Amino acid sequence: MTMARDTTLRKAHRTGVGALDAKGPAVVGLEDVAVRFRSKRRDVTALSDVTLDVAMGEFVAIVGPSGCGKSTLLKLVAGLLKPSAGQVRLGGETVNGPRHDIGYVFQRAALLEWRSARRNILIQAEMRRLPGDRARARADELIEMTGLSGFEDAYPHELSGGMQQRVALCRALLHEPPVLLMDEPFGALDALTREQMNMELNRIWRETGTTVLLVTHSISEAVYLADRVVVMSPRPGTITEVIDVGLPAERDYTETLGRPEFREATGHIRDLLGAASAHD
Repeated sequence: MTMARDTTLRKAHRTGVGALDAKGPAVVGLEDVAVRFRSKRRDVTALSDVTLDVAMGEFVAIVGPSGCGKSTLLKLVAGLLKPSAGQVRLGGETVNGPRHDIGYVFQRAALLEWRSARRNILIQAEMRRLPGDRARARADELIEMTGLSGFEDAYPHELSGGMQQRVALCRALLHEPPVLLMDEPFGALDALTREQMNMELNRIWRETGTTVLLVTHSISEAVYLADRVVVMSPRPGTITEVIDVGLPAERDYTETLGRPEFREATGHIRDLLGAASAHD
């Protein structure tokens, strides 16, 4: 997926349309998926009867109580786990093993301490054997896009937590993946930095058009960022409801938090989860 996006998709993003038929075919699909883990002591069902389609260019957030299988769902899409039942598709193909055409951002940036920010980003190119000139040009684009200009040669210990996560995001986007998976990427950041990263991620998503699946425990983060929010039940995780947020793609942070659509969506999700099941 390139930086230049289809005009129809851009229009759908600008109007905040969340339906699949408005954004095109599903790029991620899960159909009747279940995951069971077996040990000598017991069997655990992590996911049960999960069906979900995510359209190209869509931003979908996944919320639910701890242990409900949110991270397991991302691992299924990445091909790091196989479903015990059902089918997972990516780009129309059945996922049968680890996929190298996705980007993955974890809660910890996991940067190599002996490499600069730029060289941490470019490790993706080395692993994938991407053409050097193109990879360096792409890294420069991402560094500018994420506000890392001037910090290219800084080492991880010289960067704040937010800066480190920006490097991790650049690394995940270097090969221009059609799908970006994010597992609690801002959970360890302080509140102010987290807000800033939310705004940056919204802007980057709009500029790249990448399909994003985000796992988060923050209801407000999910609603601020996503087209749709998937609400999951306690284990075994099933989809309780999918909320169409109905906000425009370009979102000023303070203004968005005051919109009735935002308040309605966050309130409804809290009701679904219950105060004991999720925190914000």
